[in-house]
Amino acid sequence: MVLKGLPERTEVTAMMDEGQVNDLIQRWRDTPEDELTPEDRQHFNHLGRACLTRGDTEHFLNFLQDDKNQRMVKSMGCVLLAPLVKEASKNRKSCDHVQAAIAHVTTTCRPDEVLQSLLHVMEDADPDAISQTLVVVVSHLQTGLLRLEEGRASSLGSALRVLHEQLARLPVPYSERWEEDDRFGLGRCCDAMSAFTETFVEEARNDDAGKRRQIKMELLNFCMRSLREPLLEASLTPGTRTSPMWRFASHIVATLAAIRESAAELLFFSTVKKDIRMDKTQLAESKGCLAYLVIVKLLDLERFPIVFSPEFVLQRNVEYVHQLLRSKKESHTLKGLALFETCLERVADNSLPATLLELKSFHDVKQSLLRVLVECPMQHLRESGLKVLQLLINKLDAEAKHKLFRSLLKTSRHSGMEGHIVNNIRNQVELSMKPGNATRWFLGPEFVSLLGLVLTLPQGAETDLLHNMDKIMESLNLLRFLLLRDRALRTNADVWEAVRRMKDEYNGTLRVCIRMWRTYYAAQRDHLRDEHKLKARAARASNCSRASNNSRNSLTVKGDKVSKMPPEVQHQVLLSALVTLDLMESLIVRTEEIAEEKNADRLDTVDLCVKNHV
Repeated sequence: MVLKGLPERTEVTAMMDEGQVNDLIQRWRDTPEDELTPEDRQHFNHLGRACLTRGDTEHFLNFLQDDKNQRMVKSMGCVLLAPLVKEASKNRKSCDHVQAAIAHVTTTCRPDEVLQSLLHVMEDADPDAISQTLVVVVSHLQTGLLRLEEGRASSLGSALRVLHEQLARLPVPYSERWEEDDRFGLGRCCDAMSAFTETFVEEARNDDAGKRRQIKMELLNFCMRSLREPLLEASLTPGTRTSPMWRFASHIVATLAAIRESAAELLFFSTVKKDIRMDKTQLAESKGCLAYLVIVKLLDLERFPIVFSPEFVLQRNVEYVHQLLRSKKESHTLKGLALFETCLERVADNSLPATLLELKSFHDVKQSLLRVLVECPMQHLRESGLKVLQLLINKLDAEAKHKLFRSLLKTSRHSGMEGHIVNNIRNQVELSMKPGNATRWFLGPEFVSLLGLVLTLPQGAETDLLHNMDKIMESLNLLRFLLLRDRALRTNADVWEAVRRMKDEYNGTLRVCIRMWRTYYAAQRDHLRDEHKLKARAARASNCSRASNNSRNSLTVKGDKVSKMPPEVQHQVLLSALVTLDLMESLIVRTEEIAEEKNADRLDTVDLCVKNHV
């Protein structure tokens, strides 16, 4: 039979005419399989490529399906899978013939050779053709796996690992529009993977005798890897529930249920499963994504036990929250914050004990949350993190709040964070002053030690006041509140005396700082004004400008290099700094006035009592 459509000269047949090529094909037909050489397979591969290059796919399919060629195809057909898959992934009009050719090879050749060849094709896929290649390969890979009588589970595991490695190389869309466009084909690949695994999921689901345990374990590993990549990267936000990524997430969770791997067991009672081939960090991230899907997005809610208390769910999830928050990826942090918030919302206010903060898991999650608040460059993540921190504070009892505040004031080194904590302390003191709410943690001796951390400056009289402005302003507001509501504190003479002493020391140090920084900023303002006047003199403008720039190289306001700003901006910054110092001083003056008024009122009351007694 003549193999029509073959180019006149190819790499293999450069020295052959059509008759010689047909003789070669006839020899292959007559040669026993064990006598075929690697060179024969290479020549067969090039002949197939030649037909595909010429575009004569219909004739090539007929050639493969010819009864006379079946022994040849069975022996050497696998070498054609790479060029056939490459051709099919191009989505040409001849795709139907090419797909039929692949299907014929995968059902004719030995299944183990088919699997090995298809996996090599997948591993060698061009980065720009990963999605097209995967979509073509998976259905034929499934055919090859189902033909296996022995070793199907291990082969399935190898296939799932290779396919997932390629899936993980595709960019994850970060918006709903990008997900709809599916420019890089991740959505198509996720749909294809769901269809690919469904047959094996059904096989594992109907295996009551446990004979397919290894298949279950391979599916479990695939699910856990997929939870980390790509689902942890995907948005999975409301409004995308019909998207490919959401369908894939639903499929993964449903697969876990089908193979009898309870989400509750995976999250709450199995820190490390020996059958899961992932390191501890990767596994924690996968479980964090699973917890997000089950607890935040309520996937598989009907199978999730309702007997767990909110406190238990919170304790078991903080490890995953910590793992997600410590990541520098936006999608990880968002899911970690959402998971933490949802777990906290279900806990009653003022119910979490101080012993909880002593657990390593809570210490870790607190530190990772602080890093988000202080170091994260994305404002919306910092705002979400602050909301979660406030929610955590609300759920702690009085002793736990006190210990958390002490810890944060000692370690945060961030004025905005410290200011937020001081504001919370004021709220707790006000709450404690209400009837029936008195607590030693915010009115008694323990409050004195906490107030000592509030009324302190990190570098004493040399503290940069503007850099620490948030904490200082909140501290002065707290002092003003304590002096106005002094009756509750005066019931304990030692506490009140300590408050007065700390107030005097703090205000005294602040006044020294304010005088120093006011002198400094006023001098810089005057210097800037003089420089402006000097620049009006054209003869000396350049020399004066260079001299003034050299004299202000180190000037900073709240960490910003003022000397690098335009002159008009420098002037506004310096004026703002002086106004801020004036505001601080006015608050100090107000606290002193309140203290004097209160002392005068008490003296008048004492005098009146003495007169009445006499």
